[in-house]
Amino acid sequence: MAKSNDSDRSSIKDPEQYEALRDEGMSKEKAARIANTSRKKAGKKGGKHPEHEEWTREQLYEKAQQIGIEGRSDMDKNDLIKALRSH
Repeated sequence: MAKSNDSDRSSIKDPEQYEALRDEGMSKEKAARIANTSRKKAGKKGGKHPEHEEWTREQLYEKAQQIGIEGRSDMDKNDLIKALRSH
């Protein structure tokens, strides 16, 4: 288990998460950044793309083509969404 002294941990908001990340081999700086990010803020920071259901079939097809999904030309919009989500 990674050890840190109390002065290092005094500014850590989630010491348990910090220690777990350090145990996984993460640097002190990166572990501290993650442990100090509130869960609410982290959840809001996700991607800015609209939901797949809002994309046209053509947009879904192009994305499937970019990532190499086989059989995409025979797929309807719902099939493309499923394939993209499971990729």
